[in-house]
Amino acid sequence: MKKRSIFLATALLLALSMVLAACGGGKDEGGGDGEGGGADKPKFMSIVTGGTGGTYYPLGGSFAEIISDATGIDTNAEVSGASAENMNTLKDGNAEIAFSQTDIASYAQEGKLMFEGAAVDNVSAIGTLYPETIQIVTTAKSGIKSVEDLKGKKVSIGAPGSGTAANAEQILEVHGIKLDDIQKQDLSFDESTAGIQDGNIDAAFVTAGTPTGAVEGLSATEDVVIVPIEQDKIDALIEKYPYYVQDEVPSGTYKLAEAVPTVAVQAMLVVSNDLSDDVVYDVTKAIFENLDKVTHAKGKMIKAENAVKGTGIELHPGAKKYFDEKGFKAE
Repeated sequence: MKKRSIFLATALLLALSMVLAACGGGKDEGGGDGEGGGADKPKFMSIVTGGTGGTYYPLGGSFAEIISDATGIDTNAEVSGASAENMNTLKDGNAEIAFSQTDIASYAQEGKLMFEGAAVDNVSAIGTLYPETIQIVTTAKSGIKSVEDLKGKKVSIGAPGSGTAANAEQILEVHGIKLDDIQKQDLSFDESTAGIQDGNIDAAFVTAGTPTGAVEGLSATEDVVIVPIEQDKIDALIEKYPYYVQDEVPSGTYKLAEAVPTVAVQAMLVVSNDLSDDVVYDVTKAIFENLDKVTHAKGKMIKAENAVKGTGIELHPGAKKYFDEKGFKAE
């Protein structure tokens, strides 16, 4: 009889522990005390960034720390091959948040260029961050003063399949210039500036935040010229490709005597549509209300009022809710 009582007591305790575990598990899935709450709140998120030598990775580290502290969701920044790779990583469900150029995100969603036949249809924008300026780089001795002067010249348009190559083709297009009209070279930024310095090429397209290290290196030995884009061409480009914004290379950069008008795509944050509106709202709020905690210099260029401009893809409803509350409407 005594053994039977012990057995029954043990069985009751086991049953009770299973019930308590089930209740606790439901609560644990919600994770943290952030505004999003609920069982759809993940315990962990990844932000895919870029290479360790670039801007995306250190910014991603700051954002990951901010998100973790503000939402209770354990978030980390991961090294990656940047924009195009990041879009595919989100598509495959292997990360939740990613850095991308606005034009690359647009190509991905529309299934164009490097994403032809492989559109990425499960992502939305959190917001834009800072401009990545299209710089048409040459030197004073080349005699190149306008985009039209590039005809017949040896011009690097960037690495094959890169966003820079697409930028170059589109800018040439609004000037009535085809790739066949130049002696096209497919070189990285470092290879491009080395080629200009050695006299092997005449000019190069560089899409990057200014000042760009490779171009700064060139300016140490050469009189660097940044070819301007005229206002009517800027307007035509933005009308046809709305992920561009007007920009300039400031005076003093690369020892320039005055600012040079050009255009830029923008660095942006994109997010998987698998995340709930509440979670994305919390993430967006965390980032844009804690920019003072971003140590990288680019953090000073990030502003909530600019984040809704030129995204090229739709804002996630959670991000849109935050910006609507702040009175910042998408353009």
